[in-house]
Amino acid sequence: MATMTISLPDPMKEWIETQIGKGEYASASDYLRDLVRRDRSRRDQEMTMDELRQLVAESRASGTGKQSLYTIFENAERLARARGVVRE
Repeated sequence: MATMTISLPDPMKEWIETQIGKGEYASASDYLRDLVRRDRSRRDQEMTMDELRQLVAESRASGTGKQSLYTIFENAERLARARGVVRE
C-alpha cells in the first residue's frame, strides 16, 4: 500500500479525529479511504456533460412526445431513486 502525506487546516484535522474518537473510523487513513470510495461512487453515477448533450440531442431528434408532463416527472423521479440520487 502506498503512503501519502497531506496537510489539513486544524478544523479539518479535528473533525477527522472526532470521527475516529466516536468509533466511526479506525484511523485517519480509514476515514480518507472512505471519502475517496464515496466520491468515486458518486462520480460514477453522475452523467457527464457530453452524455447529457447527447441525451438532449436524441430527445430533440425524436420529435414531440406523447407523455404528459406528470408522467415524465414520475419517470424521472423513479430513475433518480434507482440511482440513489433521491431518497424517499
